[in-house]
Amino acid sequence: MKVFLFALLIVTPMALTVQTSASEKTTVVGLIEDVRVDPGGLIFSAKMDTGADHSSVNAQSIHRFRRRGVRWVRFDLVNADGTTASLERRLVRLVTIKRSEGKKSKRPVVRLTICMGTISREVEVNLVDRSRFNYKMLIGRSFMEDNVLVDPSRKFTIEPQCPQQPTE
Repeated sequence: MKVFLFALLIVTPMALTVQTSASEKTTVVGLIEDVRVDPGGLIFSAKMDTGADHSSVNAQSIHRFRRRGVRWVRFDLVNADGTTASLERRLVRLVTIKRSEGKKSKRPVVRLTICMGTISREVEVNLVDRSRFNYKMLIGRSFMEDNVLVDPSRKFTIEPQCPQQPTE
């Protein structure tokens, strides 16, 4: 019993120190948060997806094309309210996603800026028709790393507060 109490006295302050330093660097968010996507300025109720490397957003009318030999994508972002922003972005790459039923699909990946609370990061986002899903955007680890701690018992704890990026 004495050994257990001694170990508890040593470990407890270390755990508090780790928690304190982590809380200084991270923002605690809920499972679902409102985020803004720029350019376009659309607000999405996004689900935090700690199992996904990258974020995914509801895009319609996706067309790939070339501009001066460079691959681009033209698409419409559509949020849950039906508000649309038409964008053209340089194509970063195509990603193959294996869906739950075993089928594979190729999705275009572009760079977009996501604002959650005061955190603003330009990250890779794959474009896909998410119109049949409850949440039109998933936030992946590439956005959350080093910045975000997800508390799955909470929802809508912060609002986008970053300066808005101009539409190009």
